[in-house]
Amino acid sequence: MSNESKTVAILGAGTMGSGIATVMARAGYRTVLFDIDDANLRRGIDTVHGFFDKSVRLGKLDADAGRSAKDALTGTTELAELAPCDVVVEAVFEDLAVKKDLFARLDEIVSESALLHTNTSTLSVTGIASGSRRPERVVGTHYCNPAPLMKLIEVADGRHTADWAHKATIEFLGSLGKTSVVTKDRPGFIVNRFLIPWENSCIRALEAGVASKESIDAAVLGSLGHPMGPFRLLDIVGMDIHQQVATRLYEQLRDPKFFPPPMVERMVAAGDLGRKTGRGFYTYDDTRLFGS
Repeated sequence: MSNESKTVAILGAGTMGSGIATVMARAGYRTVLFDIDDANLRRGIDTVHGFFDKSVRLGKLDADAGRSAKDALTGTTELAELAPCDVVVEAVFEDLAVKKDLFARLDEIVSESALLHTNTSTLSVTGIASGSRRPERVVGTHYCNPAPLMKLIEVADGRHTADWAHKATIEFLGSLGKTSVVTKDRPGFIVNRFLIPWENSCIRALEAGVASKESIDAAVLGSLGHPMGPFRLLDIVGMDIHQQVATRLYEQLRDPKFFPPPMVERMVAAGDLGRKTGRGFYTYDDTRLFGS
């Protein structure tokens, strides 16, 4: 079955949801982006379209492919419109009750054969899956940020995830051109176990006056081979999201290296969340996640 004959949905039009929708539409799937807030939904669709427009301008995507990818994407604020979907990816904020409720509601809407994925990075996949009457079809798929640019996806089964759902998920992610790594259903999985303490260390170094943000970013690019420096990445992720993830991991693991530094709280309080607000560690004229 071709990608064009399948329909996928992404729940949540924020940073991760928009990025995942970009991945799906680029792979040729009929893609439905869902959000309960119409303004958020419009921003999410604009972000996806902006990514494809920029890809065409840079010669990374031909014009016809760019138009096809944009045409593959639709949006809705009605959960019932997700009934035809073969795969649903939940990418709302990290609240267990909200996620469980969404999965319970999806039981009444999508077919029994549909895969249900959660993009959680801090919560238990088993806990989220408990909201569904069919937890065997729920799989954790954590897309590394920024999703359109990063190849890696962490796959975590819940306690009751079935082998068929795991295998179908790996196959589906391969069709996106992604690389899957399998991890246990543990706080932070693999990536955030390493990434959050490292980002906190970079922030603490900036707070201590070790070097400027530009110098730290340049050092990471020049010596570690990362695609972007920690402060550019944090501006894409959002300081509010970093604070939430770091705090939740600290609460579960009780390791002080996960606790967000004071600068994080000050930036969040000031509304300096990153690219989405036009100012974080850097300032931006274009607030779309992948603007110029």
